[in-house]
Amino acid sequence: MQDFVQLIQQYWRNYLFSDGYHFSGVAITLWLLVISIGLGFCLSVPLAVARVSKKKWLAGLVWLYTYIFRGTPLYVQLLLCYTGLYSLEIVRNHELTSAFFRSGMNCTLLAFTLNTCAYTTEIFAGAIKATPYGEIEAARAYGMSQFTLYRRVILPSALRRALPYYSNEVILMLHATTVAFTATVPDILKIARDVNSATYQSFGAFGIAALLYLIISFTLVWLFRRAERRWLAYLRPQGK
Repeated sequence: MQDFVQLIQQYWRNYLFSDGYHFSGVAITLWLLVISIGLGFCLSVPLAVARVSKKKWLAGLVWLYTYIFRGTPLYVQLLLCYTGLYSLEIVRNHELTSAFFRSGMNCTLLAFTLNTCAYTTEIFAGAIKATPYGEIEAARAYGMSQFTLYRRVILPSALRRALPYYSNEVILMLHATTVAFTATVPDILKIARDVNSATYQSFGAFGIAALLYLIISFTLVWLFRRAERRWLAYLRPQGK
């Protein structure tokens, strides 16, 4: 226990604070999570609408994308983005793609965004399909166009009801950021591995990392629970 306390006293800044030249492990982890989740959310909303479209070719293309990214491990997807694509001559020979795929951070964000977007698309598509038919009929009775129907009725209702499932995806994405060290991205786990290499105190090095992930997870759960109580209040049984 004394060794663990000494390890925290000596290396806690490596996990939590920047040294002036590099961001901390916590900052990098949160950056990966926020950017990938934000981009994935923005992409998944139109893809979810396309997923439930009556145009079979459009829905089929989105299904194929989600099937591939949900059916293969994120670790493999990251390796394909980080080393696989750059091995292609067409990627290496183009200035923009060559510069993009040489960056481990860019490749990691790309893999994370595409992965979480696939899962989020299916979550939102399921919520859209579960929209009560009465809400849709009432909106059509008001003469709403298809675009207005989605914008004012279907999407607001579906996104609210999907919140509990989406919160699980965000937590899983936080845990998935641990594979970022593969692309030499200095996230929490990468810092823990460096501390372990310097001290050979595996329990302390990875124990600090586990504690930090636990704190971030509980914070996210608390935030989502507050959001659910506010935006899903109308679904709770009303007392007499």
